[in-house]
Amino acid sequence: MVRSWPLWIVSLFKWVAWGLGIYAGLCLLAFLTQRRMMYFPDRETEPEALQRAVGIRLVSWQDAQGRLLGWRRAARLGRARVLVLHGNAGDALGRAGYLPVLEAAGFEGVLLEYPGYGPREGERSEASLVADARAALRRLNEESGAPVFLLGESLGSGVAVQVAAAEPKSVAGLLLATPFARMTEVAAHHYPYLPMSLILRDRWDSLGAIHGYHGPVAIVVAGRDEVVGAAQGRRLAQGTVGPVRVWEVPQASHNELPMIPGHSPWSEALTFLRGRSGMGQ
Repeated sequence: MVRSWPLWIVSLFKWVAWGLGIYAGLCLLAFLTQRRMMYFPDRETEPEALQRAVGIRLVSWQDAQGRLLGWRRAARLGRARVLVLHGNAGDALGRAGYLPVLEAAGFEGVLLEYPGYGPREGERSEASLVADARAALRRLNEESGAPVFLLGESLGSGVAVQVAAAEPKSVAGLLLATPFARMTEVAAHHYPYLPMSLILRDRWDSLGAIHGYHGPVAIVVAGRDEVVGAAQGRRLAQGTVGPVRVWEVPQASHNELPMIPGHSPWSEALTFLRGRSGMGQ
């Protein structure tokens, strides 16, 4: 005789199968659309971007072939440069507020526009952003022998750390604002019901990469960081092998770090980098 299962067991198996199918479909959807969930660019034409730049007294920064890389001031005074690598949303022109902060400390700021952001074409991915930032670093070093520092904001901190690990002799120091240690951990925090450590393609392992850089690192942590979490920045500092200092702004959220030229934490962090890089005061 063929034994038949009770109807309630058959029904349970069916519900479990349906549930597993729905969950697998949700994982597949997250895998296929994850870059849309990670990168939030503002897009515009190059003429529109140039018009915006003129309004805030910036000019385009171009590569050797005349293609747009980003934005900077028209006057260049031979100062040490800081290449600004912005976060995952908006565009580089939206980070012009960093320039007065850098200039007050005696640096020239240069804003890199990522591929697929603003007027630039290209793929938005970990590999493409890091490769583009490395090319931008080489472009700055071709211009002059003045030191180049990297300022990485949020997602840009991941770009900065990987570039510094790959080009350690070309990077005088790192200034990391609201950084993360590992993107897989950040993603798992926001999507605890998904196996992000398995399906995340752009992994952004800053904690692993920072071991390849022995230069000075300044880290600015937002105490109420609701996006990556303040603990991520502290963990990254603990994994740093070179000289490192951390400034924590207790009441700041992820996007609310104070941007006041000549004031803490930026003035102190930039002074630390200047001194530890061998530039002097």
